[in-house]
Amino acid sequence: MSFVDLYDNSEHRKNLAHFAAIASLAAIDGEINPEEVELLNRFALKLDVTELEYEEVMNKPTIYPIDPPTSSERRLERLFDLFRMIFVDHMIDEDELALIKKYAIGLGYNTETANKIIARSIDIFQGKISYEDYVYLLKK
Repeated sequence: MSFVDLYDNSEHRKNLAHFAAIASLAAIDGEINPEEVELLNRFALKLDVTELEYEEVMNKPTIYPIDPPTSSERRLERLFDLFRMIFVDHMIDEDELALIKKYAIGLGYNTETANKIIARSIDIFQGKISYEDYVYLLKK
């Protein structure tokens, strides 16, 4: 096996673990609605999850440990994906909040930083951003 094959497998393992985290968030309220299924399908394609892996994850999403990226940008991207899943129904409940906090800490954020990022992300996803942030986002 070549070094490239090892890297690809490692990256795929990380993507599979990330997909499992997204699936856990989708299923945390007991059922996965059609919008969540659609988003899960899109993430499965984006993360190169096979049909067999998809089924396995949907049956047991908690068997894949969090494999945190080393880049802060990739960690934020992972959190962003999870927030997209959470807010597919335009709200966040207590179970989802607890899981996203655990996931953020699992990604390598300390508790204080995780809480700040999560609070700010909730404001953004709920449309509660300040005018200054709005301007900043538009100019970026």
